Amino acid sequence: MERELTEPVSLTGPDGRLNRDAVGWARTSLVDTSGIGTGKAWGRNKRWEYWSVTTPTHLIALTASSIDYAAVHEVWVFDRRTLTARSKNATVIPARGVSLGPSLGDTPVRAAATGLQIEIDEVPGGTRLRARIDGASFDIVAEKPTGHECLAVVVPWSDSRFQYTVKDVARPASGTLIVDGVEHPLPEGESWAVLDHGRGRWPYDVTWNWGAGSGVSNGRLIGIQVGGKWTEGTGSTENGFSLDGRMHKISTELTWDYTIGDWLRPWRLTGGGLDVTLTPFYDKVSRTNLGIVAASTDQVFGHWAGSFTTAEGERVEFDGILGFAEHVHNRW
Repeated sequence: MERELTEPVSLTGPDGRLNRDAVGWARTSLVDTSGIGTGKAWGRNKRWEYWSVTTPTHLIALTASSIDYAAVHEVWVFDRRTLTARSKNATVIPARGVSLGPSLGDTPVRAAATGLQIEIDEVPGGTRLRARIDGASFDIVAEKPTGHECLAVVVPWSDSRFQYTVKDVARPASGTLIVDGVEHPLPEGESWAVLDHGRGRWPYDVTWNWGAGSGVSNGRLIGIQVGGKWTEGTGSTENGFSLDGRMHKISTELTWDYTIGDWLRPWRLTGGGLDVTLTPFYDKVSRTNLGIVAASTDQVFGHWAGSFTTAEGERVEFDGILGFAEHVHNRW
């Protein structure tokens, strides 16, 4: 079983290497990551904030990041009814125009590039997400109810390569999306935000899976958080199941069953009490190949259905949980 962290701890030691006392998982963000991006191990430091918001009519995402030698950002707004997207990607070399806090929530996050602006601020009761691109903008609060738990995990490949990730699912979302001058208020109780906060020092070549989902089924608030490949052999996983705001840690690697190249076929994940299937309706494809640096992502959006059995033996069945799963290969 993984060790649960209950006290604040630094991710790195004075020498910039992994502090082994930080290895474990937590229900809140307890890890100080201010040692990342300070000049040590230049080129391997990766820092980002990614938010995904789902509504009955739209899918929304923003990314603000620095990977040492470049700042990489994206704002994406997808209309589920027309299957059309408004988006803007920006890769700024060398990295500039981006401000990412030393640790989660420490300072406002800002990212600006030609045709794109992102602002992330902690506010009373949650996190305010604002972004603007040509033809679309939004102002959304990802609420954080009292007692709500996230999944924070330190993944150690070695003392020089390691990652701190905070995955926060099933955050109620409210606010407004504007597309081509048309205002779309987010329906409360049907709109959800998911956070992927990352700080770490990564290997050059890596493949990962990530999946998440949020919603209400059978009167229960469901949050699905799953990952794979990148954590294998480290003793850590980023698997968990949020039930009515309480995080249930899954400390085993899951079995991912999906078809590479046929991304819209159902994805099934099993293990650790979880048995779920994602039935996709859309594949968000991203490809970049600059030779030494390359990235390939297929992120499929759909609905999760299945069951989770808690450590105490409670079996929870659910369906219709909107979310996504992805297969990513980076050389970075």
